[in-house]
Amino acid sequence: MKIIARRWKILLGMGAATLTLLAGAGYWYVFIAGAPQLDPPQTNVTGSGMKFHLQTFNSKAMGEVRQYGVILPPSYYQNPNKRYPVIFLLHGGHDDARAWVDKIGIVTVLAQLYKSGKLPPSIVITPDGNDKRGSSPLWDPNYYDGPNGNVGTLIGQELVVVVKSRYRTLNKPQFWAMGGLSSGGWGALNIGLRHLNNFNIFFSQIGYFTDKTGPQNSPQVFVQQIPPAQRKPIHIYLDAGLNDFFGSEFLNSSRQFHETLNKLGIKNVFYTFPGGHGPSGPDYGWNYDHKHAADSLTYVGIQFQEAMQDQKIKS
Repeated sequence: MKIIARRWKILLGMGAATLTLLAGAGYWYVFIAGAPQLDPPQTNVTGSGMKFHLQTFNSKAMGEVRQYGVILPPSYYQNPNKRYPVIFLLHGGHDDARAWVDKIGIVTVLAQLYKSGKLPPSIVITPDGNDKRGSSPLWDPNYYDGPNGNVGTLIGQELVVVVKSRYRTLNKPQFWAMGGLSSGGWGALNIGLRHLNNFNIFFSQIGYFTDKTGPQNSPQVFVQQIPPAQRKPIHIYLDAGLNDFFGSEFLNSSRQFHETLNKLGIKNVFYTFPGGHGPSGPDYGWNYDHKHAADSLTYVGIQFQEAMQDQKIKS
């Protein structure tokens, strides 16, 4: 009996040590490493004719110097008189202005879309959407004006002025799109719908639309307060994963928002795809975002092309 008891103690000790090790590994993965993708998308930007540059500007809204990334189309310097549509890409939690390039591989996606003609050459901007708390796995960015900083004004108004002053943009809102992934999808709608004088086209990849800070920062609520006349130029793309690592929250939120948009007569599309949030797999995490960025930006491209035809602008 004593031998059996000893063996049980050894086994229990080994089990406890294993659990401690797994817990430590989980803590490191989430809170130290920031939940990296275990099998990130393989991208090749060689020969794309595009480069990513980080730029800075003095933000009055945030009271500090801020960063944003820019990807100019390959033809930007070939024709100094040509103006281009603009796309803002918002990152998700514990990310920054580099995330769409370094993690999602957006340059490769853009090159493919330009080559196929599905997206007119555009000026792509990747804002740093973090508030004064900085980037952390413990929280998502606050994409609104609040106690942690005026991020809503920073992105929806201030950065628009900076981009217009530095680059050759088509300045009407039907040539400006804003989208994002996860909390960036929520942020794109939460900020963009309040700045319809600057943006008319929006997209969300595996995002949500009711924020924990309340109805004032929930597009599900705010969109219903927009007067009918102002709803007409709005175009929205939504997608959600059918097998999200975090459950059905993102799927249900996107579906409910889609249904609300339909009731309001706001032009939108909603797609569901395999996968969603997750640490690995061809349909999860950064791989999901990379794959379906082609879908969301193709939708943006259709809206840009229709606006160009209406304005008789060559793409």
